[in-house]
Order: sequence, then C-alpha cells, then structure tokens
Amino acid sequence: MKSKEIKEKYKVDERDFVEWMKNSRHPHKLSFTGSSLEIDDSQVESVVTEYQAHLIERQKAAAIAAEVNAKAAAEAAKANQQKQEALASMLITSGFNFDGFTITKYSGYISGDDAVSMNRPSQGYWGTVHGDVGEDLLAGLTHIRRNALAELKEAAYALGCNAVIGVDFDYLTLDPETVNNQGGVLYLPFLFAITANGNAVVIEKN
Repeated sequence: MKSKEIKEKYKVDERDFVEWMKNSRHPHKLSFTGSSLEIDDSQVESVVTEYQAHLIERQKAAAIAAEVNAKAAAEAAKANQQKQEALASMLITSGFNFDGFTITKYSGYISGDDAVSMNRPSQGYWGTVHGDVGEDLLAGLTHIRRNALAELKEAAYALGCNAVIGVDFDYLTLDPETVNNQGGVLYLPFLFAITANGNAVVIEKN
C-alpha cells in the first residue's frame, strides 16, 4: 500500500508519516519513490499502529515541554517582578548612612554610566546659527543621569545589596574631531557622559 493510500484510509499526515518511517529504522521492507513510500499490505496495520503510538508519545513530550517552559516563564516573570520591586525600593544617598537603618554589609565600589551625543550648531545660508548646545544638553542630562543611577542600582542588586551610599557623579565632555577627505578638520558631534559612583551596602531597619 502506498503512503497516499495510507493517508486516505487512516487519516494520517503523509509527509510526517513518511519522515517517521525514514528515521525509525523500521524492520519492515520499504520502497521509496520520491517523497512517497510503499509498504507491504500485510504490514500496514502494524506500522500504522506503531506510528499512532509514536504520535501519542510525541504529544505527551510536547505537553511536558510546554509545561516546563510555562513554569520557567512564570518563575522568570516572578523573579523579574521581585527585582523591579527591589530596585524601586532601593535607597541611595550622597551621605554614608541612613537614619533609622544600620549598615550590615559593605560590598564595595560600584558605578553606572550613560552618554549622549549632540550635534554642533550649524550656520545657515544667511549666517544664522541653528542649534543651541546648552538647551540640548539640559534636555539630555536629566535622561542620562537617570540612566546612570538605574545602572548603579542594577549593579548593587547584582551584589545582593539594597542600598547605595556615597553617591556622586562624574561628568565628561568630549569635543571629537578628525580629518576629512580634503585634509581639513571634520568636527564630530559633542559627547557628554555621566558616571554615577557609590558603595553598595546592605541595610537593616533599626
């Protein structure tokens, strides 16, 4: 019986059935013609029964895998929620203690960084200067300072800490330039960077 006939009689997926037969090292003698196969009629019933048992096992394995993946995803979501709550409640200070708390562990120096690039002012056709670096800088500083602090908290969390003391900021301004194709000076966008520094600690309420 040909695989197409098996498909019609037993309502199986022909392509999957043929692929299974190819990989199953089945003892029955088969003959292949392209993507189709032919099985001795006396062997069809047992082969199909074995294939259907294979499908059941495959469905069970898929269900187990889906359950494991769902459990892992739930645990990851829970861990992420706990992390976000810990980051949101983490205390930071430029000082070296917190009123009402005792520092029980010092985990060392940590830092967080961020940077922003800003285009230089340009001169228009009539000599008008377009762009205000100061205004752009003020708009970007708040953003990169928050990102640097967020990275600082991430570093403290990775060390198992719930607070950061002695926080300060380092500011870096770069005025990069290079040579253009004509041998002249090519002025690149300004670069402003911030590093938030501190010491990761564990605190407990008194």
